[in-house]
Amino acid sequence: MRKLSKGFLTLALSALSMSTLFAQNRIDTIRADAPALAAYGSQSIGVRTIQVVNPNQIDMLQIDPKAPKPEAMPRYNRPLTLEVWYPAQTGATGNTTLRALVRDGKTEVGLQGRAVRDAASAAGQAFPLVIISHGFPGNRFLLAPIAENIASKGYVVASIDHTDSTYDVFTKNPLSFASTLVNRPLDQVFVLNAIANLSKDSSSFLSGLVDTNRTAVIGYSMGGYGALITAGASVTQQAVNSTTAPVVVPHGLLGVHLAGNPSHQALFDPRIKTIVTIAPWGHIRGVFDAQSLSGVKVPMFMLAGSVDDVSGYDSLRATWQAATGVDRALLTFENANHNAAAPMPPPLEAQAIDPKTGATMANHYIDAVWDNVRMNNISQHYITAWFGKYLKADSTMDAYFDPAAWKGFPPRTAKGLRLEKLPAGR
Repeated sequence: MRKLSKGFLTLALSALSMSTLFAQNRIDTIRADAPALAAYGSQSIGVRTIQVVNPNQIDMLQIDPKAPKPEAMPRYNRPLTLEVWYPAQTGATGNTTLRALVRDGKTEVGLQGRAVRDAASAAGQAFPLVIISHGFPGNRFLLAPIAENIASKGYVVASIDHTDSTYDVFTKNPLSFASTLVNRPLDQVFVLNAIANLSKDSSSFLSGLVDTNRTAVIGYSMGGYGALITAGASVTQQAVNSTTAPVVVPHGLLGVHLAGNPSHQALFDPRIKTIVTIAPWGHIRGVFDAQSLSGVKVPMFMLAGSVDDVSGYDSLRATWQAATGVDRALLTFENANHNAAAPMPPPLEAQAIDPKTGATMANHYIDAVWDNVRMNNISQHYITAWFGKYLKADSTMDAYFDPAAWKGFPPRTAKGLRLEKLPAGR
């Protein structure tokens, strides 16, 4: 009897431990000191995983960079997995756990949010579209706290697993970064078109739910690189010709994003009304310059850490300043590094120390100075205001971008932040 009781106790403690573990992997925490617009909206939320395929794309991983340029590039139907958060019917209940892989590409964790898996869609209204593009490497859940929060305020949010850039595959082929350089903007625009088609499909849960004429892109790091090009920026000839890692794309294929190239001219989609770039990569390695960035065609909000050693804070400021054709704002997290603002809090399973390396996967998510939830709440606040202005034409949102006012922040809680804005033409 004692042995049986001990066994039950062990099982109970194990179950309690797992329950506690999953309960703490939350993506929906709003701190007491969060700025006002970080709070969840009134909309019930659903979430679904869908697969889309972009046909006849160049298969970068099948190219031999040491061989002569082939007459015809290898091609494939490029698969993309999307996690879609969307307004659901009021009172939806059910499973609210997201199953995601963490940085090692093999450990599956449960992320706890508020979106109900496969909930019935809201009816009677079409909502703006937000496309989310992760870093390199990453996956569609890396910015889940932002995605779910925005959906609760009346947006359809499609977050992309970028083929060749996710945790489970990116290290298997050195051309995965070349694929990222070429495909990020192409993926983003393709997803816009795919969602537009589903919104017209009477058999889809997105039928009538999405107004793709009001679309925004949120891009983190390499996702931000892609968002800049999607918004009209071009790459430099230096980047196209580069033989210095990591900017090495065989056979000049990065030229697809050169200014003046017909493919680049055709890429911009006027349905995209604004972009949010978080630590966008590229300028630091000569992928962009002032001339190429002057092509940005839509208002841009940038978030950055002042000691970013991946994208380079000086380079980030130069990127922001060079987009002279549009209104733009920059929010700086003082003393934050490259993980500022975007990544979700590290799941508990990612915090274990690897005895072989002494490292922890949590470093992929955390910042040495700022708390993840705090940064996520600030991002949620400002992205809500930015999209309210540019996707919902709410002029009252302008007040949140007054650098002297810190509207929505409780007293003494805007410390460590710097907000700047520039109008088009400056």
